[in-house]
Amino acid sequence: MVLTLSMLAALLNYSATFAAAFFMSLYLQNVKGFDPQTAGLIMVAQPVVMAVFSPFAGKLSIRSSRGWWLRQDGFYNIRLLLLSFLDKGTSVEYIVASLIILGFGFAMFSSPNANAVMSSVEKRFYGVASATLGTMRLTGQMLSMGIATLIVAVYMGTCR
Repeated sequence: MVLTLSMLAALLNYSATFAAAFFMSLYLQNVKGFDPQTAGLIMVAQPVVMAVFSPFAGKLSIRSSRGWWLRQDGFYNIRLLLLSFLDKGTSVEYIVASLIILGFGFAMFSSPNANAVMSSVEKRFYGVASATLGTMRLTGQMLSMGIATLIVAVYMGTCR
């Protein structure tokens, strides 16, 4: 049961969040007017925070009860709510702070989720479990970008 729920959680998490980076890059370049390099430097805040906090989240998940991270993910989805308030006048500090919170939320989900998956299978199935988790991650990312493309097509129309 833990394996199934962890895989489903990964699929849903990446489906809900992956397109945020795509839209953020468009926002920073087209709305805020930053060049691609500056937009990339602003966006790097999220993966840096994730890289810093993921090891701690993984260790915490080993010591804590199973599934605590899954119950907390609803709280961390507030991170996406922060991005819904962006407009032309939003300060770079607010954007970076939102990306830092987003990175922290990803860190608090990704490592514990992977730990739950790997600890729920026998050692001989580690490869299959890891590959399946990767498949859930990429499928979620694909679904997220598909939904993003649909939103862009509906609101912006087709290019002819």
